[in-house]
Amino acid sequence: MTNAERSPTFYRFDSGEQLQVWRSMESANEVPVVIYHSHTATEAYPSRTDVSLAAEPEAHYVLVSTRDAERCELRSYRIVAGAVTEEPVHIVEQY
Repeated sequence: MTNAERSPTFYRFDSGEQLQVWRSMESANEVPVVIYHSHTATEAYPSRTDVSLAAEPEAHYVLVSTRDAERCELRSYRIVAGAVTEEPVHIVEQY
């Protein structure tokens, strides 16, 4: 989806594209399972903005930090009513 902010440090969904995606999912009886994005300069932890924009209590919010070029960091959270709870991530070769 297009970054409506057109900024390298802040991301916001284009509202028209977001509405189109949500309507498409709804018509297919789908729900958002994972919502992910990257943090290029900070750790893989939800920012205040991430928490304030988290509107899907059943979704897993996956963050990837690329601040260290030698080691990417991937973490997953549930964000419900402003409360952030980290959940384990298991990397498997095959599922």
